[in-house]
Parts: sequence; C-alpha cells; structure tokens
Amino acid sequence: MRVPILVLVFLVFAALSTLSCSGKPSPHATEEPPPSTGHVDTEDDLMHGDHEAEAVLAMSNPQTHLGPHFRWTTLRPTNQADQATAWDFLRHLRQDLAPFREYRFAEDEGYETFLPNVRQTHYHFTRKTNGFKANFKFDPKQPTSLLYRDAPGGYELEGAMFTAPKWASEEDLNKRIPLSVAQWHAHVNICLPQKKDLQHADWKKFGPKGSILTKAECDQANGRFYPQLFGWMVHIYPYAETPEQIWAH
Repeated sequence: MRVPILVLVFLVFAALSTLSCSGKPSPHATEEPPPSTGHVDTEDDLMHGDHEAEAVLAMSNPQTHLGPHFRWTTLRPTNQADQATAWDFLRHLRQDLAPFREYRFAEDEGYETFLPNVRQTHYHFTRKTNGFKANFKFDPKQPTSLLYRDAPGGYELEGAMFTAPKWASEEDLNKRIPLSVAQWHAHVNICLPQKKDLQHADWKKFGPKGSILTKAECDQANGRFYPQLFGWMVHIYPYAETPEQIWAH
C-alpha cells in the first residue's frame, strides 16, 4: 500500500501528532487531557482523544528515555575539535533563543504549543515549517521546537529541540551536532492499535510505553507496527549549569 505524501511529511515532526491544539496555551495546565475529537488525521497520529496525552507524556518523561522503545546514537570519544564546535553552537543558540524567553513572542513567530492543557515535564512549542525544512537542511537558528516549563503567569524557556529525518545516518547527525557531545534519539518498535480500536486499546501493550516490541507480537495483537516513528531528535538545554545537563538527551 502506498503511503500518502502527507503522512511522510508529518513523520518529521518529532514528538508531535497532527492533533496538536492551535489555540494559545494556558499558563495553568491541568491533569485532564483534551476532549476526544473523534477524528484521526494520519496513520502516524500516536493516540486519539484521551490517549493523545499518554503519547506526549511518555516522550517528555526523562525516565522513559531508557526504555526499549528508544534508539540512541553511539556516543563517540571526546575530542577538542568537537568540543569547540559544540560550544560555538551553544553560544550562538543562547543568543538566538533570547527573544523567545517571552513565550508570547514564540507564538507570534508561528510556534504552537502541543497539548497546552495537559501537565507535562516539558511543553513543546513547535513550528512545523522548521520541522519540514530540517528534513533537508540543518539550520541552528530554526529549531523544530522550543522547550518550556510551567512558570508563574506563563512559561519559562528551557531549551530547544532539533530534528532530522529518520533515514539520516549517524554520520549525517554528527555533522549537525557532534556525537561525542550529544546523543540523538529515535522512537522505535512502536505498535499502535487499529484506528477503530484506539478508544479502548490496552495501552500497557500498545504505544510508546507498551510491552509489544516486535512486528510478530504486533501482528498477533492486530496492531500497526512502526520500526521507527518520527525522525531523529535531540533536546538541548543551554541555560543548564553543567555539560551533562545541557546535552541531557
């Protein structure tokens, strides 16, 4: 079956689904997920209705990044050239992100928050055109997403997320941000239920935290298996205190 081009486009939007809310984010998020719309846009929408929150929470929780549904690039030996490249990148990133400390400026620039009414570890403000362009060229001035956390009266800027196409090699990723400094990750071996079963699926088995890890298991559960869902991504926290925190994941 031929995959529609629209589906391929949405694969590059890391940690996102096309059910993203387009309204302005609430400065006081709640634990309640948004109501179900009864509509799924593409084959790669992670969840539907109430379960959409589960997808972003799984991707936002640092503890889940150690699970079997994550693939990491190999951390290369440290060298002076990579260190110089990385810190020059970081210096410019801090300058470029300065205007976005005010989250309303990010909105004015076309960044939209994902699930603003669901409490999250990190809120992704995403500019979809940046994600699409990252499929073909790396522009350090145009991160796919800006990362915020809750703060009194709004949101506080934490960092940025950069993405790359899922067909990128480790050498391709190394040219974007050195792999001796940062590790890119991808969401892999994801089994999703059929669309008609989304509302009542067992999410202990399905999804980015599910127990199903192979296509054979997914087929047996009548699911849809994705060897890799979305492209590669890396989160950078330029205001953190230590290198380990800056290049956390």
